[in-house]
Amino acid sequence: MVRISEDLIRRRAEHNNGEIFSLEEVSLHQQDIEKIEHIHNWCRDLKILYLQNNLIPKIENVSKLKKLEYLNLALNNVEVIENLEGCESLQKLDLTVNFVGKLSSVESLKQNLHLRELYLVGNPCTEFQGYREYVVACLPQLQWLDGKAIGRAERIQALQELDEVRRRVLEQEAEYLEKREKQKGSGLREDQCQDQSHPQINQSVSENQNGTQTHQNQDSSSKSDTDTEDQEREFWEKPCPFTPESRLEVYRHLEEKKQAKDREREKPEIKLPRTLITAEGRVLNINEPKMDFSLTEDENNNCMLLDLHVYRHMDTSLLNVDVQPTYVRVTVKGKVFQLVLPAEVKPDSSIAQRSQTTGHLLLTLHLAHGEVKPKKPIARPTSVTHNQNTEKEKRAAPGRELLEVEPGKSLTECLANIVPKGKDFSSKPMQFSQPQHHCGVEERPLSKDFVDDPEVPPLI
Repeated sequence: MVRISEDLIRRRAEHNNGEIFSLEEVSLHQQDIEKIEHIHNWCRDLKILYLQNNLIPKIENVSKLKKLEYLNLALNNVEVIENLEGCESLQKLDLTVNFVGKLSSVESLKQNLHLRELYLVGNPCTEFQGYREYVVACLPQLQWLDGKAIGRAERIQALQELDEVRRRVLEQEAEYLEKREKQKGSGLREDQCQDQSHPQINQSVSENQNGTQTHQNQDSSSKSDTDTEDQEREFWEKPCPFTPESRLEVYRHLEEKKQAKDREREKPEIKLPRTLITAEGRVLNINEPKMDFSLTEDENNNCMLLDLHVYRHMDTSLLNVDVQPTYVRVTVKGKVFQLVLPAEVKPDSSIAQRSQTTGHLLLTLHLAHGEVKPKKPIARPTSVTHNQNTEKEKRAAPGRELLEVEPGKSLTECLANIVPKGKDFSSKPMQFSQPQHHCGVEERPLSKDFVDDPEVPPLI
């Protein structure tokens, strides 16, 4: 049972900054309310009150609402029109689809002098013969009835036939009230029968739960599901009279189903543990977080680079990295990312880094077996002098070679006969022309007493 509380009204008074003492309009529809209470004490200035689509059986606790102009009680369980004499400003009353069978209770609205509109569509009293004439004659201030305007001629005729119409209405009303008493009695008996049948159902369910074999339990659960479906179909297809009791029964049935669904949601879901490594010892590739990744090989540093695209704004404390020689496992918020490596790595020398801009996780995995290659020299800008010295060093031979000059031959002839080692020249040695001597320098022939010192380099 839902009660009208101060918190409920404050939540419905957001348009008035949560203030209820100065509230002029409030909507409390579809709240499963079963009693009108507290509103006449908290909201004295209320002008419009919406209470449609609830379970209210009686109009009460509204007589102090002196400024109330519109009261909507459609789709409730009201059977008698009463307790509205104090609503002095009431102009519109909506009782659509209720259970008003005592039509004579309409005469209680004579005190509401400002009442202009009345809606009784869908009530049992509308089926009475002379219903409209009776209401029009009893309420002279009324201008609209069930959305249809009341004309002057219609009112005069209704007043002329009021005595006869009242007699017929009272007879039909008495028949209806007698019928309602029987319906209430049959409803009570049905409720007692249902209460007695519940223990048997619970006992049968408990017996099915005490089965020892798993396949029997599965069969019993499947049977219970089919029984539940049959009961559900039977409940909705079974014909029943449209009464406040049947409406309450439907409400309770829907409430039980809702509570059962809530209990199922509250139960912890039993998830089977995911297989990371098979019984044969084979490691599986798993990507539960469904993140992109890339695995590359760095030949220069003899390692592999695993770039895992972790969410940018996720806290690093939610990551757990486990590096093994043959695979890598990263747990992201409880979800496992596992990758089998193509080569064995060294877990101790592995490095995990995370980017502060993209959030990506970079794992540097050094290979356990591999060729260590030297690093390539870094090219640096060099000067011209440095390049010349480098060329001279390249030209220098590992051993020092001396030039031998045959005695009796000139230096020019010796130089012309020099041939690089390992090369064969079929042509004649290159002939040098006689050099032109400048500055009076003449070449002198070698004397017979000349001895070549191997330690002294030749002069050109």
